[in-house]
Amino acid sequence: MEVTPLTKWAFRSTRGLTSGLTFLFMGALATVGLSACGSPAYTYVADSSASTYYKVPTQWHQISQKDLNAALQAAGSSSAGVWSTAYDASPAPSANHNDSVSLNKPFLFAEVGHLSSTGINQLSYDAMRDIWLPVTSTTRQTDASAGFPGTNFTQLRDQMISGKQGVHGVRETFKYTFSGVTDTFDEEVLTNADQTILYTRPGALQ
Repeated sequence: MEVTPLTKWAFRSTRGLTSGLTFLFMGALATVGLSACGSPAYTYVADSSASTYYKVPTQWHQISQKDLNAALQAAGSSSAGVWSTAYDASPAPSANHNDSVSLNKPFLFAEVGHLSSTGINQLSYDAMRDIWLPVTSTTRQTDASAGFPGTNFTQLRDQMISGKQGVHGVRETFKYTFSGVTDTFDEEVLTNADQTILYTRPGALQ
């Protein structure tokens, strides 16, 4: 299995933007083999205080909180005061898969925290597009100059989303090539009317 680390870029928008609770980050990296014969059984994971939950197949392995916190801190993201969980479908589960691409098994990470005042002021549609990987032209050029390893960017979808009670955001689908392997990424980024809560679901589809 080839793993491409993205430590420098994976937490681009969370650094300095969040503190406390109410930031949701969910990623299923390399969602391969999600379909199976019959009806799959799921594990439900929830943070009731934030009315947040997700489900994963029961075969996936939960990453220990200790290992996950260490991986987040190594990537430059504080785990203090934040609810976070991760599940790995790999037979050799690792918290380090959280900030990697070109995985051959799914990995899902969820985090809940408050947007800081800086994050509220900086949040824009373009910031949401670039929440995980560089999507906008300006950020792609900046990150390429800084050594970002992704190449051959292809945009497949750029969709604006408007929901009830002022919820709004974007859905982006695009391709990147890492170490000769091309993956298709799909992410949804939403915020509430006053932009104090951010809901993000990035994922890679091989």
